[in-house]
Amino acid sequence: MRNLYIFPLLLAFSLGLSTFVSAQDASEEVVEISTVEALLALVKEGKTKEQAANTQREDAFTANKNKQASILAAEKRELARQEKIADKLETEYKKNEDILRVKEEAYKKELGSLVELFGHLQSSAGEAAVQFSGSLTGAQYGQDRVAFLNSLTGKMSETTELPTIREIEGLWYELQREMIASGEVVSFTTNVIDVDGETSECNVTRVGLFNAVCDGKYLEYASSKGQYAFLPRQPAGRFTKTAKGVGKAEVGEQVRFGVDPTGPTGGSLLANLIQTPSLMERAQQGREVGYAIIAVGLVAVIFSFWKLYSLYITGTAVRKQTTNKAADPSNPLGRVLKVGQDNFNKDIDTLELKLAEAIMAERPAIDMGIGFIKIISVIAPLAGLLGTVTGMIVTFQMITLYGTGDPKLMAGGISQALVTTVLGLLVAIPTSLLHSFTQSSARGIISILEEQSTGILAERAETK
Repeated sequence: MRNLYIFPLLLAFSLGLSTFVSAQDASEEVVEISTVEALLALVKEGKTKEQAANTQREDAFTANKNKQASILAAEKRELARQEKIADKLETEYKKNEDILRVKEEAYKKELGSLVELFGHLQSSAGEAAVQFSGSLTGAQYGQDRVAFLNSLTGKMSETTELPTIREIEGLWYELQREMIASGEVVSFTTNVIDVDGETSECNVTRVGLFNAVCDGKYLEYASSKGQYAFLPRQPAGRFTKTAKGVGKAEVGEQVRFGVDPTGPTGGSLLANLIQTPSLMERAQQGREVGYAIIAVGLVAVIFSFWKLYSLYITGTAVRKQTTNKAADPSNPLGRVLKVGQDNFNKDIDTLELKLAEAIMAERPAIDMGIGFIKIISVIAPLAGLLGTVTGMIVTFQMITLYGTGDPKLMAGGISQALVTTVLGLLVAIPTSLLHSFTQSSARGIISILEEQSTGILAERAETK
């Protein structure tokens, strides 16, 4: 029973002692514990060592405590010395501040009215630097002038050094050169950045401060690189055509050219112009309904022209047949006359029925497809109305999801609504006219057939 208590005690003590044993030096011998008495002796020995270590730490702490007192006294002496130095420096600072105030008053008195002049020079240099950094002349005159103006502005803002006469003349020169460039049309060779980002040499024509063109294409000034760059998208063809004329014009020759008057301030008109969607992009805004209207409209227009051509050929043959008594079976009137000649000796009622039957047989071929054109002219505006309703549904869905804060989110649906309406009208108007032309042409041919058949009946009645 005693062993049952001893074994757990030994196990717990061995676990607690494992840390102490692991901290021993590797050169020490391992003590083998065989009895409880040996274990107790080992515990006493460990306790004695711990007490010695604690005593050593306490002695060290006491020694450091005495040392810290001496360090604190030394720091207090150093603090007193630094405070004396600070008082001395503060007195000297106040003295220098008074001297600086006197010097500044003398400096301002010496400047007199030049203060206002230098203020205007500083503002003019700053404004010119901002304007020149985005000017079209930057690629021709370089960016050194902007650096010069920025340095002049910084120098004048410090009020420690006055600008020299040469620097003032340099500012005047740059302003004068930019003013002259605003009224010049010059051509020069420089590097131009392509749309792909590659640089190539090109003969650039600069029209004042408004536009710059190269090979009939408009350019913009990339201030970050100090070079011209082709616009990512060129304006309409009529503008690029005049751009080619400017590039090929001789000295003194007058040519038409589209000028952007907002060029010196960023070319906003040209930027808006190139963002205007083309005819193809307008059609794409109609989406599926717009594509269907365009497809049906093209089919209707092509068929209408083919039908008009067919009726023109038929009408020509019929009118030619009216002057020829010999029946020609290759045209409708010839076939009707052939029926009249074959049944001329029969009674009038039978002849009339035969002629009416012949005309009725010719009518389907003459009227073929005219109804299709009429249907397209009626369906096209209805399809446009369908696109309008669909676009408005899309618009209201955007309003429901995102609100009315950003109009661009609603622009897609509104564009679809308006474009499909326009497409429906563009298809309905010409198809209605073409339907009217084809119907009148077919009616004219049938009228000739009826007129000739009536003449045959009249001739038969006279003969009887």
